[in-house]
Amino acid sequence: MNYWLMKSEPAVFSFQDLMKMSPKGEIWDGVRNYQARNFMREMKTGDRVLFYHSNTSPPGIAGIAEVIGEVQPDPTQFDPSSKYYDPKSSRDEPRWIAVRVRAAQELSRTVSLHELKTITELESMPLVRKGNRLSVMPVSAKHAQIIMDLAATVA
Repeated sequence: MNYWLMKSEPAVFSFQDLMKMSPKGEIWDGVRNYQARNFMREMKTGDRVLFYHSNTSPPGIAGIAEVIGEVQPDPTQFDPSSKYYDPKSSRDEPRWIAVRVRAAQELSRTVSLHELKTITELESMPLVRKGNRLSVMPVSAKHAQIIMDLAATVA
């Protein structure tokens, strides 16, 4: 099992929104950064996702999700009415991908970015390094465990 961090603005799609979804979860689409896309290509069913609320106060990790579907073409790239439409992408050679995720664990509290930055063991984590703005990034098992230990889960 691998660990990932995926960012979403809670005003657009929050961890609470994901929790309301059926056990079939939700497709994680709209990623339009090549490096983030390449990370998503490595995702496998069963991988865990730290669900990060960005563009909010305070930003931080709000829950744990699980990848429940293998990588697939992002359907929004083919929809001319979607803001994620890409006229250069074709069904034969899709440029963008998506994965299906579902909520796995609600944290008892949001683990804020400020708090993460104060933990020496997390200094090498891409999220806390200056200038890293990717919406999808890998997280080491060690860093994931430190973060999960910071907030007890709600049953």
